[in-house]
Amino acid sequence: MKLTTKEHRSQIHKRIRKKIQGTAARPRLSVFRSNVGIYCQLIDDVAGHTLASACHKDVETTGNKSDISKAVGKALATKGLAAGVSAVVFDRSGYLYHGRIKSVADGAREGGLQF
Repeated sequence: MKLTTKEHRSQIHKRIRKKIQGTAARPRLSVFRSNVGIYCQLIDDVAGHTLASACHKDVETTGNKSDISKAVGKALATKGLAAGVSAVVFDRSGYLYHGRIKSVADGAREGGLQF
């Protein structure tokens, strides 16, 4: 039986989360993509705390969705560096590393985060 797109992404996300865990020194950069916007968090999985977050509502950028995603990545990097985070583990949440997900990663790298 064929899986729906949501079920397939969920399976991929579970497979990724088995291998990735964020710590206080190297938190997990989790990305959620919706049809309207994009949301990112820096998460310490050991303590169960969100260290920093950013979304499309936080940035004042106009343009296409990829440009907005890149600005969200830069905003998250700025907040992360202010919180004392310089290195992260990237969690693409089951999405393909392409388009808006790649733009977030590029923006975070330009902002100063290392992964």
